[in-house]
Amino acid sequence: MAQSSSDEDTDISESEISEYEDKSYEELKSGSQNLKTSDETFTCPYCPKKRKRDYLYKELLQHASGVGQSSSQKRKARDKANHLALVKYLENDLMNVDVPSNDSKPEEESDSSVNSNDQFVWPWIGVVVNIPTRRTEDGRCVGESGSRLRDEYRSRGFNPVRVNPLWNFRGHSGTALVEFNKSWPGLDNAMAFERAYELDHHGKKDWFGNCGQKSGLYAWVARADDYKMNSIYGEYLRKMGDVKTISELMEEEARRQDKLVSNLNNIIQVKNKHIKEIEVRYHETTHKMNLAMMEKDNLIQSYNEEIQKIQSTARDHFQKIFTDHEKLKTQLESQKNELELRKIELEKREAHNESERKKLAEEIEENATKNSSLQMAAIEQKKADENVMKLAEDQKRQKEQLHAKIIQLQKQLDMKQELELEIQQLKGSLSVLKHMEDDEDVEILKKVDNLQKDLRDKQLSLQDLDQLNQALIIKERESNDELQEARQALVDGVKELQPLGNIRLKRMGELDTSPFLEAMKKRYNEEDAEERASELCSLWEEYLKDPDWHPLKVIMVDGREKEIIKDDDEKLNGLKNDLGEGAYKAVVEALLEINEHNPSGRYLTSVLWNYKQGRRATLKEGVQFLLNYWKKRKRGTT
Repeated sequence: MAQSSSDEDTDISESEISEYEDKSYEELKSGSQNLKTSDETFTCPYCPKKRKRDYLYKELLQHASGVGQSSSQKRKARDKANHLALVKYLENDLMNVDVPSNDSKPEEESDSSVNSNDQFVWPWIGVVVNIPTRRTEDGRCVGESGSRLRDEYRSRGFNPVRVNPLWNFRGHSGTALVEFNKSWPGLDNAMAFERAYELDHHGKKDWFGNCGQKSGLYAWVARADDYKMNSIYGEYLRKMGDVKTISELMEEEARRQDKLVSNLNNIIQVKNKHIKEIEVRYHETTHKMNLAMMEKDNLIQSYNEEIQKIQSTARDHFQKIFTDHEKLKTQLESQKNELELRKIELEKREAHNESERKKLAEEIEENATKNSSLQMAAIEQKKADENVMKLAEDQKRQKEQLHAKIIQLQKQLDMKQELELEIQQLKGSLSVLKHMEDDEDVEILKKVDNLQKDLRDKQLSLQDLDQLNQALIIKERESNDELQEARQALVDGVKELQPLGNIRLKRMGELDTSPFLEAMKKRYNEEDAEERASELCSLWEEYLKDPDWHPLKVIMVDGREKEIIKDDDEKLNGLKNDLGEGAYKAVVEALLEINEHNPSGRYLTSVLWNYKQGRRATLKEGVQFLLNYWKKRKRGTT
């Protein structure tokens, strides 16, 4: 044992993996390592600390192959060798362990208590009742989690896939459904699960029998009568599965196998036909390649002969050039010596002056670069400050002009209404006078003429006012568009800076997820609570985006219309009853925000928000914030 502990502490090199693999394989063949934990499950002898200990044959083979072929640097070479030996042992010595003989046989051969004509709920599902529950402070029932029951049943060898507790409006119902694997071994596990409870007198007959007070868990495998029962587990069984007999399942499996064999035969025929076509094309291509290779050899031979002629001519030409080059080289050497002597004399004279001149030029250039950079930075900062102040002044002036235009429009609207009233009065007077008209009454005719003249003047004045109003409305829209563009520019600027002060961006209509998470933590563990809360938040975000859902009504408050939440909305009332006041308020707040800022599109929008005062920031506040931000950055950089 001491030697084995020492081997585990020291790793082996990559070159020794093959040798160590053979050694581990021999140990497995000798039976020194026990792999089987039951008739169908196995364990990995080299991973004793791994959470998952029980594997099916294919799962263990996949695990061993993955570790043995891993390229991770964290894997020791000894672990890789051991798992490669395990793969070899599983493939060579335990080929059929994952296919038990009773897997393909009808279930009635493996269990005499199961009749092939009995109707079971498929996939195989067990029913567990009388689960202890307790009431919380808010009146809801809570009970044992499904994961805890699942682990308990797995430890007892029943191997369930999952255990689902059933919930109703009061909370935990005290009932759970146990899902088993769809295969024949899954039915074996389900029947063993049922027999265990029957032997303990906690089966289905014991539960429905009149035996007085019942304690402990009662369980059985769901059949046709459970499927049809008007109860909470009957309703869930009808949603989760169907009622079938063993014979029907065997017939379906036989039909699937026949169909699979037929499809494979068709595929094989198509593949054989394709292989023959490829062989024909291969022979044709091979013949063409042989012809091309012969042509290539002829071309290479003629090319080599031509190259030899060119090389001979080039050697003669190179020899001539080399001779001329040697003559020129001699002449250049003599001239070079003369120039070197003159160069030495000039360098001695100018060395001192040259060094001083270079230092002075470098200092002048460095100072000029620094001054230019400082001037450019000052000019750019000044321009930025002027542009920001100009933008603020322009927006303030445009806002004042817009306010004045609104007042002017209101006055002109009053004048227009007054003119229209006078025109109607004149038309009425004129109509009355026309009925009183008489050829001999000159005074009445004169009044009619005066009224018609006044009527024409009033109508002209009304036309002028309409034209002026139209021009002012167009100008107002242009000013409003400019204001909206300026506000959007501010939003984009703050978005790029991402500041941490009182003026920041806020996504209007975004749902707060914390109340949902708190509500789920009261029902589930930490991991399940986060998953359930995420699903509920996604669902309610879709509800908020739906324009057809409008749980709002309009009331009059101080002479103004105001939208409030309807008291009889089913979705919101159901949310409040199920998850509490916190989740209800989070949804209502998001709904009111999105209805205020984008009621038609129903999507989130970003606005500039004053977090200190809890309101939307004004344009002036946003500009002042950006100006202060840039001043601080300027002081920080300098």
